Amino acid sequence: MSKAEQRAQMSDGAGFIAALDQSGGSTPKALALYGVEASDYSSDEEMFGEIQKMRARIILADDFTKDKVIGAILFERTLGEAIEGRKVADYLWSVKGIVPFLKIDKGLEETVNGVQMMKPIPGLADTLAKADGVFGTKERSVIHEANAEGIAAVVAQQFDVAREVTDAGMVPIVEPEVNIHSETKAQAEDILKGEILKNLDQLAEGQEVMLKLTIPSQANLYDELADHPRVLRVVALSGGYSTEEACELLNQNAKMIASFSRALTEGLSKQQSDADFNAAVGSNIDKIFRASV
Repeated sequence: MSKAEQRAQMSDGAGFIAALDQSGGSTPKALALYGVEASDYSSDEEMFGEIQKMRARIILADDFTKDKVIGAILFERTLGEAIEGRKVADYLWSVKGIVPFLKIDKGLEETVNGVQMMKPIPGLADTLAKADGVFGTKERSVIHEANAEGIAAVVAQQFDVAREVTDAGMVPIVEPEVNIHSETKAQAEDILKGEILKNLDQLAEGQEVMLKLTIPSQANLYDELADHPRVLRVVALSGGYSTEEACELLNQNAKMIASFSRALTEGLSKQQSDADFNAAVGSNIDKIFRASV
C-alpha cells in the first residue's frame, strides 16, 4: 500500500467517498430500506451479517471502481470481514483502487447546548494500531442549533480526536454534522466555519485533516476551509436529503465532493436481480459522481 498514492487520490482524485459505515444504531433502518425486516434476523450477529452482504454487493458492483468512487468509509466490524478471500480494506485498495477509511466514533451523547458530542472512544490507540491497510478515520458529532458554546465544544472535541489519529499516521475525517432540519442551520454553519478555522490554525506542521460537512445553506460557504493548507479535502454528507436533492445542492458547491450513505443506497433492494441491483447502484454512483466533479 502506498500512502503517498492514496493521499494523492484523496487530495486530487475526481469522484466521491462512499459511506458504507452503518453501525449498530443505523443498521436496522438501513436494512429495512434494503428490504430486510427486523423479523428476518434474530440476533445482532445475523443483523450485521445481513448488512455485510449488502455492503459486499455494493462493493462488487461493476460501477463501484476508482473511476468514480475514490474512497470508502467502513464500520469497524467490517475490517474483519472478507470479500473474495481478501479482507475488505485490502480488497477495496488492491482490487478496486478505492482508499479505505474507518468509522471510529461510538455514537452520540444526549443533546446539551444544542449539540450532541461524541461518546468516549475507549481503546482508540489500539484500534488505530490494528487498522491494517486503512488510510484514515471518520468521527461524527451533530449540531442541532446555532449555540456558540455547544459548537465550540463539538469542534474542540473533534480536533482532539483528530490529533490522536494524525499521531498514528492516519488522516482523520472530522464530521461535525449540522442537522438539515435545524431552524438556525445557516447561523450554525457560520459559527461552525469560524470554529473550524480557529482549530485548523492550531494544527502543527504536517498534521492534516479532511472535513465532512452538511451541504451549507449559503453556497460555497466552505471554500475557505477547502483552501486551508491543513485540509486535504472537504466532503459533503447527504444528511437525510434524497439523492436528487443532495446532488442538486452539492452541484452549487464547487470545492466539495460527496460522501453519501443513504443517498448511495437509495432504491436498492435485496430482492433485486443482480442486473437490476447493479443498474440501480450504477445510476446512484453516476449521479453522485457528476455532482462531485
